[in-house]
Amino acid sequence: MLEKEMIQEKGFKNISRNGQITGFQVAVRTLYYRGIWASLLEGAEVTVDGEKFPKEQVTWTIGTRTFTVADFPNAANVRWPFEETATLTINKPGGLKPGFHDFEIAVIFRASYMPIEMQPWINRASRKLVLVQ
Repeated sequence: MLEKEMIQEKGFKNISRNGQITGFQVAVRTLYYRGIWASLLEGAEVTVDGEKFPKEQVTWTIGTRTFTVADFPNAANVRWPFEETATLTINKPGGLKPGFHDFEIAVIFRASYMPIEMQPWINRASRKLVLVQ
């Protein structure tokens, strides 16, 4: 079941490859009631404990497919539904330490029916998350 907030507690964890912690993941939901076509996403800027991770450093998993911000313009047949989370993966050697973290996100997207002068839209959220290991 989805939480009300954009930033979900479930799914917040460090990730590893070949026994080494390579970064962390967080699940987010779109607050846009129509869902968002991936080709309209411009990425997400993530800040954890004051450390900023630019949108080019964040990969997205929507459904079973994984994208970089550069992949979005060509992902016209992929939709991020309102009722599903996307998993954001951020590369950070060593990951995050267990405990409380101040997490902020800005999801940047366009709406196909809005004039270009009113674009992009940015959904911002912040939340304190606990990493348990």
